[in-house]
Amino acid sequence: MSKSALLQREAMDVLKQTSRTFFIPINFLEPTLKKTVASAYLCMRAIDEIEDHPDMKAETKHQLLTSISEILKTTFDHEKYRALIRPYENSLPVVTKRLGDWILLCPPEVVEKVKESTAIMAEGMAKWIVKDWRIKTKEDLDDYTYYVAGLVGCMLSDIWKWHDNTETDREKAIAFGRGLQAVNILRNQDEDLERGVSFMPDDWDREDLFLYAKQNLALGNEYVKDINNRGITMFCKVPLALANSTLKAMKIGREKISRKEVESIVADLENQH
Repeated sequence: MSKSALLQREAMDVLKQTSRTFFIPINFLEPTLKKTVASAYLCMRAIDEIEDHPDMKAETKHQLLTSISEILKTTFDHEKYRALIRPYENSLPVVTKRLGDWILLCPPEVVEKVKESTAIMAEGMAKWIVKDWRIKTKEDLDDYTYYVAGLVGCMLSDIWKWHDNTETDREKAIAFGRGLQAVNILRNQDEDLERGVSFMPDDWDREDLFLYAKQNLALGNEYVKDINNRGITMFCKVPLALANSTLKAMKIGREKISRKEVESIVADLENQH
């Protein structure tokens, strides 16, 4: 097996371990696109694991994310990155330690776009760490969800454009990511409160957050209408359908949907396409 084929296989293994939800739709993409999206997702997941780290000090998270952002803005220096994370190696997951590999996996024609989006995300996360994730207004929530999820939508749009010249609406791309993130916020609300974090604006209740998620997911559905590639359409529709079903389940007091429901939703979408 060639070095690049081995790296791709390892990337898919890490992807499956870090996000089963993302692993389902990525399999609808054709090989080059699958490799590109996997590498892009893993780059963003690498920094996300730093932001979410339960035991790392805020100052350390801020320093790491700011430094990573700078490293991503130039030719990626593998040695510099390894030296940066070395003191924290024992507490960081594989996906973070191998950021350099995920960049190598990405096709050279689009890798700069992926690095740029990941650098902006790292900067935004560092900013919100300093603010201690204190979301006071809807504008704050929009800002936070832009950095941690809207940028994923932007990056995917860049990849679709590169792949087959698919044009998509940028604002709808941001809403696509934002809607999925809002569902995660609703799902993890109790867990977040336990660690002293609330992503809910001061004058909101849970109903407002449900509405925020629904509105953004509706724009996410509009985003998909601009896409004519079946694989890309399926890739986008699966997480949207799962998010909408999760919202409905949470409305009636369930925490999430079952594995069987997930399989059924995916099968229904396949039959429609």
